[in-house]
Amino acid sequence: MIAYLSGTVREVRENSAVVVAGGVGYEVQCPVSTLGKLTVGETAELNTRFIVREDAQLLFGFHDADSVRVFDLLTSVSGVGPKLALALLSAMPVSALAAGLLGGDVKLLSSVSGVGKKTAERLVLELQGKVPEHLAAPATGGGAKAARVTSTAGRDAVDALLALGFREAQVRGVVAELLASDPDLSADSLIRKSLGKLR
Repeated sequence: MIAYLSGTVREVRENSAVVVAGGVGYEVQCPVSTLGKLTVGETAELNTRFIVREDAQLLFGFHDADSVRVFDLLTSVSGVGPKLALALLSAMPVSALAAGLLGGDVKLLSSVSGVGKKTAERLVLELQGKVPEHLAAPATGGGAKAARVTSTAGRDAVDALLALGFREAQVRGVVAELLASDPDLSADSLIRKSLGKLR
């Protein structure tokens, strides 16, 4: 098991990065949140999961331990492979995803590309009681409800970003994360900051 990788970022791609360690370049598949923290030429320190299949050997990397924990939980569910787990982690922050799982938010989960209603229901059912509640709390504190977009500015920002073609789950997750750090942000500020985070 490769549990950790430290090396120089050689390339950042759409869904993965190439990290050079010991003269070997490792292709690491990462969620959007991790890719956004990587810079070519700088050192990356990633928590990893190495998955071996008959037709492939895949390395997944994450910038924090919470993302790894949720990835492990997601892939423990029948029918949910590592790539679908990665899609869920790319669509929204860990706190929003954990809140959705804890709150049984099937609509939020099924809005992620590749996740149908039945898969979303299975995720909620099988992970009931397994997701630690602290994962649903944004870094600034609060519980699972904090991950939901409730302010007028937040709803306006979500509507505007959806009109631009972004996925609902990703938009709601990013806006909720921004509001958790600064509840007084205006709709314009939320849209501008969200566009900087959405890829």
